[in-house]
Amino acid sequence: MRFNTKLLHGGFPQDGFGSTLPPIYQSSAFFHESAEKLEKVFDNKAPGFAYTRISNPTVAAFEKRIAVIEGGVEAVSCASGMAAVSMALLNIMQSGDEIIAGSGLFGGTLDLLADLTAFGITTKYLHEVTAQVVSEAITPHTKAIFTELIGNPKLDVVDVRAVAEIAEARGIPLIIDSTTATPALIKPLAVGAHIVVHSSSKYINGSGDAISGVIVDGGKFNWDFEKFPALAKYAKFGKLAYAVRLRQDIWRNFGACLSPQNAYLNCIGIETLGLRMERLCQNALELARFLETEEGVTVNYPGLGGNPYKPLIDRQMQNGMSGAILTLRAGSKAKAFTLINALKYAKIATNIGDVRTLVIHPASTIYNHADEAQRSAAGVYDDLIRVSAGIEDIDDLIEDFAQAIKT
Repeated sequence: MRFNTKLLHGGFPQDGFGSTLPPIYQSSAFFHESAEKLEKVFDNKAPGFAYTRISNPTVAAFEKRIAVIEGGVEAVSCASGMAAVSMALLNIMQSGDEIIAGSGLFGGTLDLLADLTAFGITTKYLHEVTAQVVSEAITPHTKAIFTELIGNPKLDVVDVRAVAEIAEARGIPLIIDSTTATPALIKPLAVGAHIVVHSSSKYINGSGDAISGVIVDGGKFNWDFEKFPALAKYAKFGKLAYAVRLRQDIWRNFGACLSPQNAYLNCIGIETLGLRMERLCQNALELARFLETEEGVTVNYPGLGGNPYKPLIDRQMQNGMSGAILTLRAGSKAKAFTLINALKYAKIATNIGDVRTLVIHPASTIYNHADEAQRSAAGVYDDLIRVSAGIEDIDDLIEDFAQAIKT
């Protein structure tokens, strides 16, 4: 199946009643005909559901579809994107371990990594995530390479295949946060990444009506169980040890489960992901091209001709699509606020991936906990505005930004 067909038919569960969407199993627990059967379900010796924190039919339907779309062996959904990032890392980390990460991470992720230092897990930030820089940064303590595929809001782009080859050669998993790219633009597992994380609250959901996250295991990494002792208990599962431990251990015990209602809303969103991303990326590109011609602002978008990441975008992404986020600098914080407040259609909100255009001033919001050095490394400045393009008619968006800049 090609992509848009797979969104509708890939991994779609059959409930026996011909439902075109998975039902919402809004139940905390599921009964069984005998204590023996429930014992087998708990011991993974029989199929079935017992308790929604552990598994739920609606949630399982969402996970199966995501796994198929991304080309992974297993997907585990979480209550939020931040929960997904936390579980993806903690599944293999222990005190004394080190993470290599890009400096252009989302502000909330920077906060999380700072919190992990209290547990003896440190992070080494790189000014750019390239094969050479990563190779030079790896130490015996490095247990994961974590990066956003398209930085939010730095908009730097990672050459997944090149970095994955270094990671593979050094026996370290490459964990890609592909929230801003989505499988509509690239399937990281197909080009070498080992684990993919999404804040599915964003483009996968698409309507801004459900918070969630998801982790997808490619099932191809050759785990060294002496190097990753957290997985040793699951060594008999070989390359599937990561997914099995995640499901049966840390994710289950932390209680980071997704609600059935939100899983259902995500299943609706998945079906139009391909069509939405085409429109969103096209609107972002056309809006960026317009802003290039406007005096008083400077624009950053990976799909623009003069952008240093444009050749990588053309080589790596589907149809050269560059994502739906662009940034512009207005010259000062006051001018940025004035421009934001003058917009009529763009909503001032801390989200991306909605069908409507959203704008935010990152320095005073999602990076308000970051220090000056962290903001600079993440490409966040006092005059920076992040724009998440929506599906509005592009002429209306251009006219709206034109009048706001004039104001």
